[in-house]
Amino acid sequence: MEAIRRTRGLVTAAVTAVVACLLLFHTAVPRLPGNAMSLLETFLPWLGLAVPAGLVVAVVRRSAVAAVACLVAAVVWVGVFREVLLPSGAGSPAAYELTVVQHNVSDENTSPSRVARVLLGADPDVVALEELTPESLPAYRTALGRTHPYHATVGSVGLWSAYPLVDIARVDLRPRAVGSGWDRGLRAVVRGPRGEVATYVAHLPSVRVRPAEGYATAWRDESAVLLGRALAAERAPTVLVLGDLNGTVDDRGLAPVTSRVRGSRGDFAFSWPAGVPLARIDQVLARGAEVTATWTLPDTGSDHLPVAARVRFPT
Repeated sequence: MEAIRRTRGLVTAAVTAVVACLLLFHTAVPRLPGNAMSLLETFLPWLGLAVPAGLVVAVVRRSAVAAVACLVAAVVWVGVFREVLLPSGAGSPAAYELTVVQHNVSDENTSPSRVARVLLGADPDVVALEELTPESLPAYRTALGRTHPYHATVGSVGLWSAYPLVDIARVDLRPRAVGSGWDRGLRAVVRGPRGEVATYVAHLPSVRVRPAEGYATAWRDESAVLLGRALAAERAPTVLVLGDLNGTVDDRGLAPVTSRVRGSRGDFAFSWPAGVPLARIDQVLARGAEVTATWTLPDTGSDHLPVAARVRFPT
């Protein structure tokens, strides 16, 4: 009986130990078949659900070993995502100089006016949109143009600004296997109150889970490499990247981008899917400036929630 008591909960303890190790060292795990690690990194915060589940098992099994392992995993989770649990102080007017909004509006959205109302409710200085269509673009120009008279569009992505835009250019993010006419990247310089900001709007290819391939990210990853190269060549001291990157900042597939620009981890701000948000795949990232806060806006009828962020420039 004593031996049985000692082995109670060992499986639960082992599982929670693996969870703790993945939280801490997921970047050190090599690529696995089917891009399993990239999929796990997309939903990394949700690994914390193993802790309450493990504690229930520990109580039922009366296992001190499992309980201790769960508490260790809980401490690790808090350590990894501590910024979410700490107040950011971004509510202070002195904490930021620019408010930006990023949104994949969905090419099936039938109410651009509703979208515009929600986005403008955040009082943004800059608005980036993806999945614009030739049919919806005039409505967005009208709805956003009253407060954001400067705008640029390339293909299905667009940028609206309260400040002048110059040096507008297409950014080639097209994977080799995709046909011509696929334009999802633009760069423009925003002449804001604190100087010029090179601003990129990007919509990387979607990812899918397929039986034969697993987590199919090849096109997304190839596009991320192209965006990373553009950022590496960017000489402007202040850079913003706004877009639906179809990946989280923890996803190794976005490393070519996230190694060049950083966002805020002060809030999860899950943006997809809109009905039951599970991951933030819509990003506001910066270099030469700090994203001090990120949050989501109400549903607009898209399958994504809009993401708003505050940006602070160095003094």
